[in-house]
Amino acid sequence: MQGHYNVLFVCTGNSARSLLAEAITNHRGEDRFRGYSAGSRPKGFIYPQTLEVLRAVTLPTEGLRSKSWSEFLLPGAPIMDFVITVCDQVAGEACPAWPGAPITAHWNIPDPAKASGDRETVYKAFLLARNLLQQRISLLMNLRIEALDRLALSSRIEGLDSAASSQSA
Repeated sequence: MQGHYNVLFVCTGNSARSLLAEAITNHRGEDRFRGYSAGSRPKGFIYPQTLEVLRAVTLPTEGLRSKSWSEFLLPGAPIMDFVITVCDQVAGEACPAWPGAPITAHWNIPDPAKASGDRETVYKAFLLARNLLQQRISLLMNLRIEALDRLALSSRIEGLDSAASSQSA
């Protein structure tokens, strides 16, 4: 380990959920966690509502961009400790063999980009995604990772999806 844990959040388009998770992790992770995001088929843009819900809670948005997961397979790319998919579509795809054999998990976060209706309805969908990710990321950061073996850790991180869902109900 390099003094902190690298976490890659993956979604198909890398335009909303994975970018929200990257920003939240980098803001809350302090010196312990560093967040990254990528997409299997990046859209090449960020939904304005993604930036809006981050700025609403004064989370930094500089440096966020839609990018391919192939960037994290190149020599010199950061080695990930965790790769977490945040959408069902990419969770069903064949993911790359990540360097360093990171622990992988899936968190089911509804796609805010699919929301329709007026501006307030769409904004609320992005707000919900941000809040769900904040819950799961907080739970991840509170795990005593150093004390868990790889199998137990994988199970605990995957379980954060259902643990956070039950707290929301």
